[in-house]
Amino acid sequence: MKRHHLSIALFAGLSLSVASFTAQADLIGLQIGGGGWKHDPSGNFRYNSGSSSVSIDLDSDLHLATQTQGYFYINFENPIPLLPNVRLMSTKLENSGSGQISQTFTFNNQTYTASTSVTSVLNLNQTDLTLYWEPLDNIVSFDFGLTLKKFSGEATLVSTALGTSSTTFSQVIPMGYLMLGVSPMPGLLISAETNIIKYSGSTISDFTAKVSYTTDYFLGIEAGYRKQVYKLDNVSGVFSDMRFSGPFLGAYLKF
Repeated sequence: MKRHHLSIALFAGLSLSVASFTAQADLIGLQIGGGGWKHDPSGNFRYNSGSSSVSIDLDSDLHLATQTQGYFYINFENPIPLLPNVRLMSTKLENSGSGQISQTFTFNNQTYTASTSVTSVLNLNQTDLTLYWEPLDNIVSFDFGLTLKKFSGEATLVSTALGTSSTTFSQVIPMGYLMLGVSPMPGLLISAETNIIKYSGSTISDFTAKVSYTTDYFLGIEAGYRKQVYKLDNVSGVFSDMRFSGPFLGAYLKF
């Protein structure tokens, strides 16, 4: 009789454990997605050229063209409230152009005179690691956390008369992360999110507004608008007020 009761108790305990694990597993989320971002560069910058020098215009001097390039991300959401969720995102941000510069300026201690023909390259490729918490995830969604954004950058000017002047850099910048969304119907999410940091007169921000829809077959689509701002005040010799903005379209799998 005691053995019978013990068997029932063991079976009940095992059932509760399995049920608890299943309930937690239902809260584990994985999302893998990517798409194309059509970004238009604007603004200006200068590098190692003194505070009184002329800034280089991305349009009239470098003739940087609108580009459509890829982004990729993976999200992992866990069922433990105190542990952060994780998102890893890669964004390709590369622009190039060629033409005559509109003004005389100095770049990396090399002076370029007006009407000089140059070929230019400006890359700000990025990898973002975001750790975030999700206190609201229903009709209203709210996330907050921290993003570590790693830049792998390059700026190059090529002139037949003056040769090539180039600089590369790699830097990791911590940024605050916020997301607010609303789901007016199952599967549909309208959201806005931002990564931002302000310090010593400088501001770096990455803003996204999008609409996404997840089907009953784990496949989803997303579309929206993304804008990045780089307002730098003597950060490693760089002064800038640059913007990259435009629409994006992508797809994802959500489990």
